[in-house]
Amino acid sequence: MASSQDAWYLSLLGLAENFRTTNPPNIKCCIQCLQAVFNFKPPSRVEARTHLQLGNILLSHTKNIDLARTHLEKAWQLGQTINGFDDVKFEAASILADVYEQQHQQPSMSQAILRKAVELSQHNVYWHCRLIFQLAQIHASEKDFTAAVGLLAVGADYSQISNVNYTRALFILSRCMLLLVDKKFTEVLPLLNTAGHQVENWQGNPHQKEYLKVFFLVLQVCHYLMSGQVKSVKPCLKQLQQSIQVIMAPTWPSDENVTGPQVGDMFIWMPKEYLFVLVYLVTVMHSMQSGYMDKAQKYTDKALAQIENLKLIDNKPILSVFQLMLLEHIVMCRLVMGNKSLALSEISQACQVCRVQPRLMQNHRPQLHVLLGLYAMSMNCMEAAEVQLIAALNKSQERELVTFANLNLAIVYLRMRRDTELGTLMERINPESLPSLSHSLRAAAYYVQGLQAFFGARYNEAKRYLRETLKMANSEDLNRLTSCSLVLLGHIFLSLGNHRESMNMVTPAMQLASKIPDVHVQLWATAILKDLHKICGDQNRENEAYQMHCAFSQTLLKDHYQSTQMSEHNLLQWTDGPIPMIPNNSPASTSQAIL
Repeated sequence: MASSQDAWYLSLLGLAENFRTTNPPNIKCCIQCLQAVFNFKPPSRVEARTHLQLGNILLSHTKNIDLARTHLEKAWQLGQTINGFDDVKFEAASILADVYEQQHQQPSMSQAILRKAVELSQHNVYWHCRLIFQLAQIHASEKDFTAAVGLLAVGADYSQISNVNYTRALFILSRCMLLLVDKKFTEVLPLLNTAGHQVENWQGNPHQKEYLKVFFLVLQVCHYLMSGQVKSVKPCLKQLQQSIQVIMAPTWPSDENVTGPQVGDMFIWMPKEYLFVLVYLVTVMHSMQSGYMDKAQKYTDKALAQIENLKLIDNKPILSVFQLMLLEHIVMCRLVMGNKSLALSEISQACQVCRVQPRLMQNHRPQLHVLLGLYAMSMNCMEAAEVQLIAALNKSQERELVTFANLNLAIVYLRMRRDTELGTLMERINPESLPSLSHSLRAAAYYVQGLQAFFGARYNEAKRYLRETLKMANSEDLNRLTSCSLVLLGHIFLSLGNHRESMNMVTPAMQLASKIPDVHVQLWATAILKDLHKICGDQNRENEAYQMHCAFSQTLLKDHYQSTQMSEHNLLQWTDGPIPMIPNNSPASTSQAIL
């Protein structure tokens, strides 16, 4: 009787595999065969593996997540009772933890399963390391960086004992990454230096070395950019761009062939196609911070095209994170360039990405409000700008974002002549005691102080602050801040009647603004140049400056009107609750066409 039952369930398993591998696969019959296996009381090993197969197939090919979860739970429970059944037991635990995460169950459920699996897997190097990585990722997604960093330290120690040095390097670099995310700059620097030496002195597989090098360089570039040091980052960024070209070359082996001979070293940080997008993203971040808007736009379009191609193959959540960060940066570039309607369209796209992914919405909502605040400022809708920036401040404790929002809110209060609110806010953006450690934000804080002094006709004080801004901006090639400071100094010298000095400031400001290109600074500079040439009696140059001023003004007015006619303009009224659904009637743009 027993042998007859064995024949039945073995036949059903073979038939299920046949249905799964036919072209096209017959998933319904495959599932029916696998479910029928349980009628013949198979051995525990077969029962557990069949539950795992069913869980995987239901997840991949159906929307019945609850049934998939039930099968995975049974596979995990049974697996724990069978000695030496690692692959089924730990794969079931790993996938089940993912399912709990996707279903937004209590994080404690996925953490409890993974903690148990980590405890049981200490004899199995591959699964122990993989499960530690996964548990650390869940803690990180819950913003519990202390627990995540602690787990990665345990993983690094375990890898060293187990003699899997490549995986040890991945654990150390992952710790650096989380410390950066948590803004623990003093802790991350020595660890990053340790990782750098380890990568530099790597004697193993050269392909693994290149992967570790890219991971390390991405972290180095991000550290510089987060510190607002856009000039200092250039050598690292250049190395990173060269490294990614090596990895993307046709002769480079597939990711599966890169991992080392040791089973514990079978990890990669990120597939090379994703690394390619990430390098584009950090290049866009650098271009925007240093004031090269055209370059940022070019790389954004390339990155978004690559993301769309990857989404067709396998739409991983990280791709939406990359897409959202690219949109956030290109929106700021568009606003500088005077393309408000395109910026509004891309803010709407960013809202759409967040709308379909609750976790992204939770993490990026403050940024959306900041972008809407910047858009409102560019449209001269100061009340809306104030409301949006305050909404961002109410929903974020992130130090750099709070500082950035406060700096812009100060400009809003200056333009609205709200001296009482401005006085209270200026304490929070004092460059000498700024919460942010960013060089560029500190330079911007000096600029805002200079702007406040200018509005109060305290010209000598304004000049003192602006010279500090220029010193800091020039040291790190912060071109936009340099052009803004020069044109404001030009305006101050014009107000003081020092026409020669005014011309010496406004001329380079205009040249720099045209390179960025920054339409608003160009508009401001041409207005000053017109007045200067009139005072000097140079009618030809006065007319030339006037014509340029009119051209910039007409471009901005036309775009301003176009933006007010877009349904997305109503997003300015959104400060609470879910993002409103808005019909898309946006103008075509390169980035939009890609999306």
